[in-house]
Amino acid sequence: KNQQLCRDSNHNISKNSLFALSFIQSSAAVTMPPSAASTMTNSRSTSTTTNTADAKIVLNAAPASYGPNVHISTHPVLQHKISVLRSSATDQDAFRSTLKAITYHLGYEATATLKTKEIPISVSMGSNKHPVATLADCVGAKLDDRVALIPILRSGLGMADGMMELLPKAAVHHIGMYHLPGSEAPVQYFNRLPKKCVSDIAYVVDPDIASSATMMAVIAILKKWGVEKIHVLSVVSSHHGLKTLSEAHPDVDFTVGNVDPVLTKDGLVLPGLGDVGDRLFGTHTVMEEEDEDEMLLHPSKRKRTMSNASEFQ
Repeated sequence: KNQQLCRDSNHNISKNSLFALSFIQSSAAVTMPPSAASTMTNSRSTSTTTNTADAKIVLNAAPASYGPNVHISTHPVLQHKISVLRSSATDQDAFRSTLKAITYHLGYEATATLKTKEIPISVSMGSNKHPVATLADCVGAKLDDRVALIPILRSGLGMADGMMELLPKAAVHHIGMYHLPGSEAPVQYFNRLPKKCVSDIAYVVDPDIASSATMMAVIAILKKWGVEKIHVLSVVSSHHGLKTLSEAHPDVDFTVGNVDPVLTKDGLVLPGLGDVGDRLFGTHTVMEEEDEDEMLLHPSKRKRTMSNASEFQ
């Protein structure tokens, strides 16, 4: 059933635009680690794979070493949930809840080094007749680091709830970035960082890292802001993006669920997660055939507004 689902998903890729695997063609320039390139094969394999037109992308094959500041999760439950998140059969509601659950798991791994301080606590022994006399005193722990969460708009919003549930006292500061058509340089359009940094550590959340240009810019902004520690959380990252980031910022920590081998010349990580923003917020409207004649009309004069990116190309 899973193989049939994979074949059906691949057949509908160009229609639903959730996975851009069609970019892997003979003329497409891709970047991948040598270990992944050597495992591209048309033969059947017991590894987790994603079919393309000519080959299969083997996931988690001989993961490369990125240095001590990078942690790639190998938890089987997390890998299962990431597979659910990837699937084009996962609807909007399930996608949102699965991303939140994955963030919660990644957050537990990423927050393992937070500092705590000792505090006195009283534990009830279970008697309601003499509550004071049945209390046991002991020493507990309380988080001592001041934490800031930095969701990168808009897809980072899908990870914010999971981190806020894990760290309810954390401050949340949003940063918005976008790319101009034909340019790899990200443009900042929104920044809610306070003028004075009072946080000890900033957790940056973004579901996927492709070329790393956006994350590079955000890290530079946070370093200029003055935060002492930066920790990036991402569900998937391209090999190229993670390698570039870890080498450029050895003082920044990274926690990643999966490393995907392929980065296309158009900056897409494959197999990736699809367009996370569209899948989170239901904005991947598929244009109906009867609306093709309205593509050249101003959006206000159309029968309905479409968000399919192809109409703006």
